[in-house]
Amino acid sequence: MADETDAAPPQPPLAVASAVPPEAAASEEVLTVVDVPPPVTEKEVSPPQPPPPLEEVVAVVESEKKVPQNLVSFKEESNRLVDLSESERKALEELKQSVEEALRNGVFNSQPQPPPPPPQSAEKPPEKIEEASAKTEPNPVAESEISTQEETAKDENGKTTPNPTIESILKHESPAKEEVSIWGVPLLKDERSDVILLKFLRAREFKVKEAFAMLKNTIFWRKEFGIDALVDADLGEHLEKVVFMHGFDREGHPVCYNVYGEFQNKELYQKTFSDEEKRMKFLRWRIQFLERSIRKLDFTPGGVNTIVQVNDLKNSPGPGKWELRQATRQAVQILQDNYPEFVAKQVFINVPWWYLAFYMVINPFLTQRTKSKFVFASPAKSPGTLFKYISPEQVPIQYGGLSVDYCDCNPDFSVSDPVTEITVKPATKQTVEILVLEQCIIVWEVRVVGWEVSYGAEFIPDAKDEYTVIIQKATKMAPTDDPVVSNSFKIKDLGKIVIAIDNPTSKKKKLLYRFKVKPYSN
Repeated sequence: MADETDAAPPQPPLAVASAVPPEAAASEEVLTVVDVPPPVTEKEVSPPQPPPPLEEVVAVVESEKKVPQNLVSFKEESNRLVDLSESERKALEELKQSVEEALRNGVFNSQPQPPPPPPQSAEKPPEKIEEASAKTEPNPVAESEISTQEETAKDENGKTTPNPTIESILKHESPAKEEVSIWGVPLLKDERSDVILLKFLRAREFKVKEAFAMLKNTIFWRKEFGIDALVDADLGEHLEKVVFMHGFDREGHPVCYNVYGEFQNKELYQKTFSDEEKRMKFLRWRIQFLERSIRKLDFTPGGVNTIVQVNDLKNSPGPGKWELRQATRQAVQILQDNYPEFVAKQVFINVPWWYLAFYMVINPFLTQRTKSKFVFASPAKSPGTLFKYISPEQVPIQYGGLSVDYCDCNPDFSVSDPVTEITVKPATKQTVEILVLEQCIIVWEVRVVGWEVSYGAEFIPDAKDEYTVIIQKATKMAPTDDPVVSNSFKIKDLGKIVIAIDNPTSKKKKLLYRFKVKPYSN
């Protein structure tokens, strides 16, 4: 996960940038352009209907090729107690009481029992409870004390019962309650625990019994899967291009990128999915990656404790890959059972037609809450869709942004340097002016997503007896050219840098640029 914050620093005082549209350039008026992304347009979602046959769905998708939209965009609920409704606060208190009792009685340390066969005597459940309590007791007392208490129970009651044994053991325990942590947060120790419990409540629509059952099953599963040891295990780095964290969205959520097209590499695919053992190793790696990411979240009320998932489906293996389907089904089942409410948004980019057909089939079975987190974008609209939720300086270069890992090849800019976005209309020329107020060195980056435009830059001095300096001769930029152009210019005299983008196409283009002022030196 990236360590940089997305806070934009104040504009440097040595230079001021402005965008000059064509009509303004003729009158020499400088207008500042503020690009406001249009609201997400969404289609009305019809009530759930039985899904049509797959053949009909494929025919419709191939003819229309429309990206599905949702009527309501998901908005995260507050985790602050003052913002909860009365019924939600009541449900939280009831769940906390259930957890408190479970901690006191060592329920979470008990091993889950397999379902018993239908014929079963009435005395077996107490025996199992007694065995589980004795095995999983957090602070066992001396054997002599336990045996004495058991004998006393037999003398007084005529037979051994589990409750006196448990109560006598708990009476000698210090402290009285076991400690259970989940995602690094100890239950009922501080306000972070409330945030964890609210996730389980929301996943079960604030039904307390169901939320408690889910929490208990999750704790059992984490022990069985060995999560605490898995977090620190070395499982290799051969999948680091398949799933990776990069930057934050506009609301501060960390962003996880899932690049399914990497599995077109046959060697990687076979190494990951060819047999059950390899699929299980992939599953463990994916769970480890998620656990490490979750433990960096802020579970205090008001903190960011969810993740934005970006799913890149470009060149993704189709539905015919059985091994990938099996691994995906296993992962989805584990995630929905044991990781409630950790996704703020699911953004699908470079969506192919076959995925739209698949989505139309499963759509009636998804809850409105789940569907409200989904955003779909075709290949042509993927960069613009990402920019609605993630600032361009936070979006990786391969997805249309300007973000790269800080290295010697890009020492001048990082995710903390804000990017200006401008929409260049079809068949127009867009000019950006950087006004220079004193001697300095100007460094800038320019990108037009998909290029197909001409780019040029020049310095125009204020003094009338000075000549204009051509920094970058107007050059046609093809989609295959470098996605980002960087320039710098040492300025001795006052004037302005003029960046010109000529868009001869019939399509709108997204212009991204940023600049930085450095001290002048000889």
